[in-house]
Amino acid sequence: MKITLAIDTATSRTQFALIRGEEIIWEEFEDGATTHGDVLAKFGKSVAKEEIDQVIVGMGPGPFTGLRTGIVFARSFAFARNISVRGICSLDAIAYAINLPDFIVATDARRKELYWARYVNGERVGQPNVSSPIEIVENNQDVPLFGEGALKYQLTNDQTHLYPKLISFPKLVQVDEPMYLRHPDAVPPKEFKTVL
Repeated sequence: MKITLAIDTATSRTQFALIRGEEIIWEEFEDGATTHGDVLAKFGKSVAKEEIDQVIVGMGPGPFTGLRTGIVFARSFAFARNISVRGICSLDAIAYAINLPDFIVATDARRKELYWARYVNGERVGQPNVSSPIEIVENNQDVPLFGEGALKYQLTNDQTHLYPKLISFPKLVQVDEPMYLRHPDAVPPKEFKTVL
């Protein structure tokens, strides 16, 4: 039976699991929005001797540095073992365990914004977005919200569906590219000063 290494760093929680078929055989997580790199190295050491057939990584949306750390780790791990690496939408992995006809999943995008997507009958409607909490609530009245971002801004009391469910990774639709929803902060200058 195929063994999957599932990794997600799209939220403030670094998550790491080994999945055999539809059963988690080992799982670890650590909270901390700026510790993804250190935590991945520690978790990676724990599975270094395991037989792994594929890697699946959360492609966001998420803050650039944490998300990129997880994706680079997953690709490097897969490359070193000559196994496949695939990506999934991290919001979909939170929505996976929610059984409602209509809801929103929102994670913290920092800068007083949320990454979010709406789900109808278990399917994501459109692409993920980034908006202020007020915009989300005003444009989606009476739609329940889930996720760590929704909890942070007191848009939900639910503490069960805050982070991606790694058990869902092998079942989700593949995403090929990281889901960065913001333009980079660093941009080339428009004018160059002459140097004498």
